[in-house]
Amino acid sequence: MLARIFALVLKEFRALLKDKRSRMVLIGPPLIQLMVFGYAATFDLKNVPFAVYNEDRGHTARELFAAFDGSPAFTKVAQITREGEIAPLIDSKQVLMVVHAGPNFSADLLAGRSAALQVIVDGRNSNTAMIVVNDVREIVSRYNIQWTHDHGGSPPPAHVETRAWFNPNLESRWFFLPGIVGILTLLVTMLVTALSVAREREQGTFDQLLVTPLRPVEILIGKTLPGFIIGMGEATVIVLAAVFWFKVPLVGGLITLYTGIFLFLLSGVGVGLMISSFAATQQQGLLGAFMFMVPGIILSGFATPIRNMPQLVQDITLLDPLRYFLVVLRGVFLEGTPFHLLLNQFWPMAAIGVVSLGIAGWLFRNRMY
Repeated sequence: MLARIFALVLKEFRALLKDKRSRMVLIGPPLIQLMVFGYAATFDLKNVPFAVYNEDRGHTARELFAAFDGSPAFTKVAQITREGEIAPLIDSKQVLMVVHAGPNFSADLLAGRSAALQVIVDGRNSNTAMIVVNDVREIVSRYNIQWTHDHGGSPPPAHVETRAWFNPNLESRWFFLPGIVGILTLLVTMLVTALSVAREREQGTFDQLLVTPLRPVEILIGKTLPGFIIGMGEATVIVLAAVFWFKVPLVGGLITLYTGIFLFLLSGVGVGLMISSFAATQQQGLLGAFMFMVPGIILSGFATPIRNMPQLVQDITLLDPLRYFLVVLRGVFLEGTPFHLLLNQFWPMAAIGVVSLGIAGWLFRNRMY
């Protein structure tokens, strides 16, 4: 039995590797997406271009603007001398923000009065604008605290001191990249398994399986193992890249991590084979894989929290194995979550894998006989 399964696994690998398009699917897209998500998918704002409109001649305003110059989030690209220069700079997207201090800014502060600082932000991208405004508030808040300390004024009645656990520098890359392990592993595994049976039918070799000594369960295992092996290798490469190239900390244990990867691959391979059992051509298998993956990624909580979705949609996400795997990945990478606390994420992936493999096996037997 093992020899027959091993021979079928070798045949599957040969079929994948001899086809140039299949080799590109296994190697090219995952590497490209890893680089794109690793470097481009981030909520962190750095080097935001801004302009200064300073009508005040005192040193107090200059100290505040120096705080903006010293921040890595902002880069001054223009010094404005009149109000009419503001609109052209923002309209042409030369600057994202204009900071304006009125002529009495320093005098008001020295007299013990509050001084207004005007911040004009390009609001065409509302998410970016909100992040910029929050960064400005943080700089102004630090300046206020330093001012009261240096000039002996009464300190603010209350101020916020923030400490971020698990991600001290609030690097959005640390949030995204563990999720990329799940997305790219699902992508490769689904493509490999969803095309396997469909490729046999399209090439006319499916009927040859009927006359071999292989039993249906052996054929199913032989179709499953290549997806497991490729998915495990793909996940390992992405984990190594995240840790050693992008410097994302891996706080938890490898046993916990690879248990999650194994169970996720079990569910992914099961769904892929189920799609492949339905498909009559590779085109249908490819379309079916993408019809599962796109909603699966959207409903997984990768970019938007599941708790913000309508209740009906939240219930649908319970059928998505990527939802559970993302919890495992982020828990192991950033929090060091121990094995026993992730059992409630492990068993749903195992259940999805067993049920989908069972349905795939039933469909496979019906197609064979």
